[in-house]
Amino acid sequence: MRVANIGNLGVKELRSLLRDPVLLLLIVYSFTVAIHAAATAMPETLSRAAIAIVDEDRSPVANRIAGAFYPPFFLPPVAITQGEMDARMDAGRDTFAIDIPPNFQRDLLAGRGPTIQLNVDATRMSQAFTGAGYIQSIVGGEVTDFARRYRAIDTPPVDLVLRARFNPQFEPAWFGAIMEVINNVTLLSIVLAGAALIREREHGTIEHLLVMPVTPFEIMSAKVWAMGVVVLAATAMSMLLVVQGVLRVPIHGSLALFLAGAALHVFATTSMGIFIGTVARSMPQFGLLVILILLPLQMLSGGTTPRESMPEAVQWVMMAAPTTHFVMLAQGILYRGADLWGVWPQFVWLAGIGAVLFGYALARFRSTVGTMA
Repeated sequence: MRVANIGNLGVKELRSLLRDPVLLLLIVYSFTVAIHAAATAMPETLSRAAIAIVDEDRSPVANRIAGAFYPPFFLPPVAITQGEMDARMDAGRDTFAIDIPPNFQRDLLAGRGPTIQLNVDATRMSQAFTGAGYIQSIVGGEVTDFARRYRAIDTPPVDLVLRARFNPQFEPAWFGAIMEVINNVTLLSIVLAGAALIREREHGTIEHLLVMPVTPFEIMSAKVWAMGVVVLAATAMSMLLVVQGVLRVPIHGSLALFLAGAALHVFATTSMGIFIGTVARSMPQFGLLVILILLPLQMLSGGTTPRESMPEAVQWVMMAAPTTHFVMLAQGILYRGADLWGVWPQFVWLAGIGAVLFGYALARFRSTVGTMA
């Protein structure tokens, strides 16, 4: 093995990437526009939902309920009649419609337990479920506070005091931006490494490498470090300019420590990308294989859903995936301000998984390099 060969081959990979405008555009988009869109337009988050109110009571408590809905979760409520309610919801103008019945305040103060009708347009599934819970909580709180002024009501035996750590205002952008960076690091490292190998075969340059005095280890190592440098540079720029600059997401830990963990993760995922590149015979095949592998890695790593809510068997299986440990590492450093002593197990896991994936991909690459020409 010659370090000079690995360096020169890596420079060649970078030059090839510079001549590929599609991959360059993908890198720029993934670490700028995609992160901003994921942070500001998370589909599962309630944002500016359209709501209408049918006020048949015209009472102070009804006015109080109507005034409790305001941005950013809801648009200002629109006052409508009962006859307009169905037509507006059928036309998609309102996602929620509240109908406050006549004599609601009188029945409330008399202790008769009146009801309020909530109509939900369930075709807007991303907002329907979350919004219904928000509305029930808001209406319940306003009605309870109003009733306390006029009559004694039962108080709960326990006073729950909520203290949210790491994200006190529950800003969805703080979570969405970081998770999108993590997902795009995984995506780009796999795609760039695998595409670099397939590009060699499709352009015929693999034949040149086979007659040169270089080994498969040097060829593979060059692709790993070259694509890794690109992904890490894009990650650092994205964290500084997009996440902290544009979105103003506070970072509680060391960015340098996070990038060190990202380097180990990229080492594992680029090896995975090269292995997929040896299996696929063309870029369309490579794309399909990446989808089959990438979706489970991202969905089951703990970034979208907490690992504790998954079946125990899935948790054990996903411990062998580098994304699981990278998500734990990133959340510990960026959200909780953990230092090296707090995340060293994840560093060890990533180094071990990366070494296994690199060795397996190298064995596969050596066995197939002769047939790729």
